[in-house]
Amino acid sequence: MKKCVIIMNPESGKKKRTHTYQDFYDILRKYGYETEIIFTKAKGDAEKIVQELDKNIDLVISAGGDGTLNEVATGNQKRKNKLIIATLPLGSTNDVGKMYGLGNNVHNNLESILKGKIKKIDICRMNNRPFIYVACLGDYIDLAYKTPRSWKKKYGAIAYILYGIKKLKNKIHSYKIKYKINDIKYEGEYSFIFISNSSRIAGQPDVYYDVKLDDNKFEVAFANIKTKKDMLKMIFLINTIDVKNIPEVTYYQTDNIEIEFLTKPQTSWCLDGEEYKEDTLKYSFTIEKKMKMLVPKDNIKKLFKD
Repeated sequence: MKKCVIIMNPESGKKKRTHTYQDFYDILRKYGYETEIIFTKAKGDAEKIVQELDKNIDLVISAGGDGTLNEVATGNQKRKNKLIIATLPLGSTNDVGKMYGLGNNVHNNLESILKGKIKKIDICRMNNRPFIYVACLGDYIDLAYKTPRSWKKKYGAIAYILYGIKKLKNKIHSYKIKYKINDIKYEGEYSFIFISNSSRIAGQPDVYYDVKLDDNKFEVAFANIKTKKDMLKMIFLINTIDVKNIPEVTYYQTDNIEIEFLTKPQTSWCLDGEEYKEDTLKYSFTIEKKMKMLVPKDNIKKLFKD
């Protein structure tokens, strides 16, 4: 039989599991897999677990949120012998899983993955740190990692909205930056920065209408929003048109960008839904060689070029 390892974050998700872990063994056995479930206990565990797995593992499933998937992918990129990975969403937002067409039923999701196809996806890097779908910075971005876990377990994705309302009194900061794309230098002042390889960001579907996950490019969006009224207008426009067509957004598609902040940002970067801190004002974003993922068939034509 083939061998599968499920790396599970037991803290992910809104409510206590209604299924048993035996369900996972049974479904995977039906598709020819002998399965082991390994539970994470602390941040960073998934990355270490993947690095130490035997090279003969046929499939690694990240069962958790987007942060767990980031750790699994990061650990995999550090391996000499890369493994095939998949994501089984159990978190409160699950942008990557929903982008692939997965829903809320864990059993159906697992079946969809196992019936899927192996595709090669681009892996982005920020100062050599891999990320799967987004690196972003700006006020309110920290909702992804500062919203209390107890709120997320109780309210699910609504918890982020509730926590955001609580923070509405805060002012919106902007930052002067220098940046270079394809050896051309620019300057600007922006309050929000998004570097992404995804059609779905922060729970918002179809942020970009034509993203391809295997085109050796990532999307860059800079926006300078001064007031909360402007921010609400931006949210409305994102729900109406492609982000790159919004006049207030400076958009690029590239495989490299260097960003230098002239002053230290007031918030940390958010990398795939988790806080990322680094004591520097300079950031380099590049594309890493592709990683193999087993993905559902539903959105393959939409998301992949090849």
